[in-house]
Amino acid sequence: MNAYSFTELDGLNLALFLALLVGLASPLGLYMAKVYRGEKHFLSPMLGWLERALYRVSGVNPRDEMDWKGYAWALVLFNLMGFVLLLGLQMFQSVLPLNPQGLADIPFPLALNTAVSFVTNTNWQAYSGEAAMSYLTQMLGLGVQNFLSAATGMAVIVVLARGLSKKVSRDLGSFWVDAVRSLVYILLPLSLLFALILVGQGVVQNFGGYLEANTLEGAKQVIPMGPAASQIAIKQLGTNGGGFFGLNSAHPFENPTPFSNFLQMLALLLIPAALAITYGKLVGSVRQGWAIFAAMFTIFLAALGISQWAEHQANPLLGGLPFLEGKELRIGIANSSLWSVATTVASNGSVNAMHDSLSPLGGGVALLNIMLGEVVFGGVGSGLYGILMFVIITVFIAGLMVGRTPEYLGKKIEAREIVLSSVAVLVPCVLILVFSAIACRVEMGLSSLTNKGPHGLSEILYAFTSAVGNNGSAFGGLNANTNFYNYALAFCMAVGRFIVIIPALAIAGSLAMKKTVPPSSGTFPTDGGLFVGLLIGVILIVGALTFFPSLALGPFIEHLMLPGGKLF
Repeated sequence: MNAYSFTELDGLNLALFLALLVGLASPLGLYMAKVYRGEKHFLSPMLGWLERALYRVSGVNPRDEMDWKGYAWALVLFNLMGFVLLLGLQMFQSVLPLNPQGLADIPFPLALNTAVSFVTNTNWQAYSGEAAMSYLTQMLGLGVQNFLSAATGMAVIVVLARGLSKKVSRDLGSFWVDAVRSLVYILLPLSLLFALILVGQGVVQNFGGYLEANTLEGAKQVIPMGPAASQIAIKQLGTNGGGFFGLNSAHPFENPTPFSNFLQMLALLLIPAALAITYGKLVGSVRQGWAIFAAMFTIFLAALGISQWAEHQANPLLGGLPFLEGKELRIGIANSSLWSVATTVASNGSVNAMHDSLSPLGGGVALLNIMLGEVVFGGVGSGLYGILMFVIITVFIAGLMVGRTPEYLGKKIEAREIVLSSVAVLVPCVLILVFSAIACRVEMGLSSLTNKGPHGLSEILYAFTSAVGNNGSAFGGLNANTNFYNYALAFCMAVGRFIVIIPALAIAGSLAMKKTVPPSSGTFPTDGGLFVGLLIGVILIVGALTFFPSLALGPFIEHLMLPGGKLF
């Protein structure tokens, strides 16, 4: 056993992480259910005034409800306004305040890509934060969108839960109320608490100019500063992932200690995991939420096990040592692998190691996690409404097996729901494959590669998978700051986000108008182990069958060539 083997301490670290994730999901999930139901909770006396003030300032009557179309229009308008604001901040940051370094305006293609990225909760970064974005752009633009895009995803899962629980009604609540409650009672207090902890761990939070130091060799080194801790907190809790610094969570100013590393890994899965319990409570059966949690957790454990094994294998090009390239030794292999799996199942996209340097199989696991539709925990809200599309398809398949009309939570699943669910599941797959194929055929796509062969294919495939899946992580060997990739990835991020949201809202409206059918002896239970197994099978089959050829030509063949000492 060498110093880089998987140790007992690594095992205890993983066990503690998993135990806390499961243990915190229930209390946080039940609390969030109270928030969305408008019930009193322990933060109501402290923050109720802020909720009411936001309604008065915006002219919103919290008692007014919307049908699914009104909800969708409000959501799209809200996100469009955020997009315009963020685009403007970037393109005029040189003349705006809080720019002590005098950073230049962001060119339009990159500004467009970044604005779409942060509005869609993708947080793809084709730039280095400390070298490109002013403090004002980081805070008012990127930081604010970290909150708003997360609140958007959380609102969608709430309205979908209402559609399943309501009885013959067009009213699905108010988008403005759901978004405000997500911000005031969940995202803001958790982020404030987390930011204070991060500052205590050494994450920087200031408005000073960059410092200049002399190295032992006599060279000048610029040390970036800035209000990082506040953005790091919401980037993890909101499954955003966009780093304040270019190195993201591998940077010591973003992630300085083992404790900060552990907390950030836990934070990026915390709300998505808890929302499964929230969903169960909102639809009237916590067991339904735990069944979905069990499906997510099972796939997560399988991905984590494969990744840990692959990253600890001997690399023939490193004298038999494990895959150390691209990893911070202070963080270690086990934590780098855990983060790579957690961030790709969670639609977070933050990284504490270079995914381009993962083992072929470890990189393939990260890629496949996103290809499954970002439904294994996924983004805050988006992972849950994404997996519910698979739940509807699974219920339909189960109905065919027992020979009766499919039902889910007493609502009949008919042609409209199946078509909408299929669109939400399959269109993102088509986008990934079509745009990856185009990039592999045109010089504009190939000219950005630093690696050839199967690894180069993986880099291109990962970029479009990450964009469509609204993940935001990348194989760093691809230079994405070109006009081709800025425009193509921006299109994929926007369609990938809203091609799932709009069908989900339409399904909510359709189900809300249906009568609830009481369960009978022929009803297929959706809160037991059999359904969990069937749901996992449907998720894996869709991902495996759709993407197996491309995975075989990329990470799989690279893995098989590894014993011969061949890397790309």
